[in-house]
Amino acid sequence: MPTYNKLVRDRIPEIIAAGGKQYTTEILSDVAYLEKLNQKLQEELDEYLQEQDLTELADLLEVIYAVAQTQGMSKEELEEIRAAKAEKRGGFKRKILLVGVEE
Repeated sequence: MPTYNKLVRDRIPEIIAAGGKQYTTEILSDVAYLEKLNQKLQEELDEYLQEQDLTELADLLEVIYAVAQTQGMSKEELEEIRAAKAEKRGGFKRKILLVGVEE
């Protein structure tokens, strides 16, 4: 049996079983869960950067929401913070590259 030791979506064991395969899982502690979520963030970001597949952004968002929830913040609260920062500092729509600032 191959060893993966990676965080997977909640229905993956069910999907594996439906395919007639055996699997082993474990439930992580909160500390280990956050560590694996952080690894998953990097994995999903790397996949997006390599493939430029927009569906990878959806996976990235799912992991971001899970990290926020683990840290005690809802999706809605996270969105409020994002919107407030965009209101105060702007977004990235104007494609501005800051080359330097004179001292």
